Amino acid sequence: MARMARTKSKTGIYHIMLRGIDKRNIFLDDEDRMKFLEKLLKAREVGRFKLYGYCLMDNHVHMLIEEQEEIGKSIKRITVGYVQWHNTKHERTGHLFQNRYNSEAVETEGYLINVLRYIHQNPVKAKMVRNAKDYPWSSYHQYLLEYNQQSSFIDTEIVMSYYAGQEEFENYMNTETKEEFLEYKQTKKYTDTSLKKIIEKDIRIEDLVHLPIEKRNKRIKDIYRNTEASIRQLARVLELGKGVIEKAVKSKV
Repeated sequence: MARMARTKSKTGIYHIMLRGIDKRNIFLDDEDRMKFLEKLLKAREVGRFKLYGYCLMDNHVHMLIEEQEEIGKSIKRITVGYVQWHNTKHERTGHLFQNRYNSEAVETEGYLINVLRYIHQNPVKAKMVRNAKDYPWSSYHQYLLEYNQQSSFIDTEIVMSYYAGQEEFENYMNTETKEEFLEYKQTKKYTDTSLKKIIEKDIRIEDLVHLPIEKRNKRIKDIYRNTEASIRQLARVLELGKGVIEKAVKSKV
């Protein structure tokens, strides 16, 4: 199954979403979140991109970035540095982020502001807090610092040119919206029986094990992407080891 080419932004601005592999949490405590922000800002020093917004959720991250170099290079700097630190701290190995990050082009300033509102409202929609200002791990508070003549580490000029005062900014950011931008979807739930029926529309499970390893890995990876089932459940249904499924999902086929 071929990957779709990314849409190139004429403005160089992208809404980026990073997700934990197999929908796992990428932040286990506040120290993890602080370290991710550190890696994000260090990557910005090198790549010189502009950062208009962010939100660190438990199992995914939203960022609003204007690239200078190719954006994928900056994302790699962020994720590689963070994963090395995270794995050492939590005594784990292997991938932490889903291999391919999600992105959408942001072509107008109006769209940028709408995406920023969506990003700031993520914790509210997830029922983690009642108001966006109550969540400490988004760029919402960075904007409030600027409105109160204190320095922040994000690029606020575009948004603040639309909302001269803090009250106007907060009113807009807290206006309820049903817009979805790179909406994060939870793992789909299947019974083992229903998942098996879905898979066997394309290939008999007993035939999968007899495929050459590269072809088998590609089949498993396609099944994982298309069904969004967990690695653990796929291991049960396909009657393969969990390590075999993980290796296939992480493979570059």
